[in-house]
Parts: sequence; C-alpha cells; structure tokens
Amino acid sequence: MKINIINKSQHELPNYETIASAGMDLRANLSESIALNPLERTIVKTGIFIELPIGFEAQVRPRSGLAAKKGITVLNSPGTVDADYRGEIGVILVNLSPEVFIIENGERIAQLIIAQHERAEWVEVKELSETLRGKGGFGSTGVK
Repeated sequence: MKINIINKSQHELPNYETIASAGMDLRANLSESIALNPLERTIVKTGIFIELPIGFEAQVRPRSGLAAKKGITVLNSPGTVDADYRGEIGVILVNLSPEVFIIENGERIAQLIIAQHERAEWVEVKELSETLRGKGGFGSTGVK
C-alpha cells in the first residue's frame, strides 16, 4: 500500500524497524526540549502529515519500551488519524512516573500503525440473539 506523506521535520520518515514490525516509530519534532512533569500531559508534534485512503486509519500507540522503562504513554491510546484528516500528527503523551521526563527533538515517542476498518450500518431490532454469555458484563467470562 502506498500512502502520500509530507515530512516537515528534519527526521527520517516513519519506518518499520524489522520485517515483521506492525508499527512505525513517530519522532518528536521540537525546536526545544519539553520537560514533562509527573502526571502532566502534552501534545508533541511530529512534523508528519499523511493522506490515507478511505477505509483506513492510522493508530497512534505507545512504545512499549518508553512505557515500561520511563512510565510515558499515549493518553488516548490508541489515537486515531482518520482518512480525511490532513493536519500534522500530534501525540498526546502523559507522564505516569514519579520523575520529570525530558522529551528531546527526534526522540521516538510513539508508534503508528496503518489499519483497515469497516463502516457499520445500524439495523434497529426489538431483541438480540441469545449467547452463552448473555448480558454478563465486565469479568463475566473470567475465573470465579
């Protein structure tokens, strides 16, 4: 699949690090570092603009290493970039650690995954079909 992209950053295009990678790293595009305090959130710009085909989205997800080692994650994970959005991709980062985290220009801050999706058409009915789970809610299929 080919996707039109504009890169207004001084960094390389997002790319797959290995042959089996699902996500491409997004990098911070900053004129100066950002100090992200504990429990603080900020939008970090990437300098990346994309044109997705209809029926596709780009999902912005946390980087597992950044989350595990530093407590930094994507707040609205996964964030969705819709096919009709043409603005700069920004990443909402939150610091869940007890320490200040410094975001540097060019730092890998999130990953971007391109995913195909369907559009649903609602069909209003009076009742739904029965299943073994039925109306069981949160935890209803777990260990008792």
